[in-house]
Amino acid sequence: MIDYLLIFVSAFGAATLLPFYSEILVVARLLSHPESWLLVWLVATTGNTLGAGVNWWLGRHVLRFQEKRWFPFGKDKLGMAQRWYQKYGVWSLLLAWAPVGGDALTFIAGVMKVRLDLFFLLTFIGKSVRYMLVIYVTLHTL
Repeated sequence: MIDYLLIFVSAFGAATLLPFYSEILVVARLLSHPESWLLVWLVATTGNTLGAGVNWWLGRHVLRFQEKRWFPFGKDKLGMAQRWYQKYGVWSLLLAWAPVGGDALTFIAGVMKVRLDLFFLLTFIGKSVRYMLVIYVTLHTL
């Protein structure tokens, strides 16, 4: 049970701006218990998706500072960017698993006011495919 808690926490942390890596624990569990692949996949994907939700929340709440002089975007430009992102950019969340830029995508989704249900759906899909690939490669190199 502690293995799954550690996988969840590391996957959660890896999705935030913190320097965590969950693949090591995922692979270690699979090497010792390959039959647990489905539960490992579910725990890692759920933890990583919920961790990305922290980035969305931070991005969403950074907008409270948009009235400040130092805020880099005016309301009109931000509104235009949000409309464009809602229409086209939201699909980039399928790449939120990427080691470079993935965390930024989830933060930007919050700034761009992506609906939370859509955010979690697309992020879960992308991250689930990533962990499935990690599991597949691990199990087929034994």
